[in-house]
Amino acid sequence: MSEDRGVAALLRLMAWMSPAFPVGGFSYSGGLEKAVEDGRARDAAALHGWVETLLCHGSLWNDAVFLAHAWRSSKDGVALSEAADLGRALAGSAERYRETVLLGDAFIAAAGAWPHAVLELLPKEAPYPVATGAVAAGHGVPLRETIAAFLHAGVSQIVSAGIRLGVAGQKDGVAILAASEGVIAEVAARAVQSTLDDLGSATIIADTAAMRHETQGTRLFRS
Repeated sequence: MSEDRGVAALLRLMAWMSPAFPVGGFSYSGGLEKAVEDGRARDAAALHGWVETLLCHGSLWNDAVFLAHAWRSSKDGVALSEAADLGRALAGSAERYRETVLLGDAFIAAAGAWPHAVLELLPKEAPYPVATGAVAAGHGVPLRETIAAFLHAGVSQIVSAGIRLGVAGQKDGVAILAASEGVIAEVAARAVQSTLDDLGSATIIADTAAMRHETQGTRLFRS
């Protein structure tokens, strides 16, 4: 029986992090589009560096911290509401705010296919990592695996954006995903032990690119 539950948890995690899950993550570049226009991300090597910087020091790290906190707080509606408030407040730009809120709302709506009481505890406009962490915990999906899958999905989204923006090819994208496995595993292990006190970033160029994208002329992405 325990093995059956483990397989069920894995299947749900795979479904939730699948590109086919209807959250609309393909619509966002997280500021990468502006960095490409500015010439800061010119090729596959730069795209790889961009991904690893966000993982270790930027928005993906902060998302992992929020996810871990929400996972541990999945039965506490007040704690989830406070985490959602903090997540929205720390969004570095209007586009980043809309991205995390819209992805979170879409995730909660789609996750309703697997009914669970945790969905009622989540506040409206819950940031994406808060929603993901709480739902995963409710369904008994282990924390480290959830964080790793979430980060892998985030990296995949950025790599896909880079391919569509023409700075890397499909083969380059696969190579970046392969090379990022160790970093994803390391960041996931750190995030499991994290608290909200570990929130913070040192990615000024990425953060300002996300802000400046709001006034970019021709755009493929919503962020």
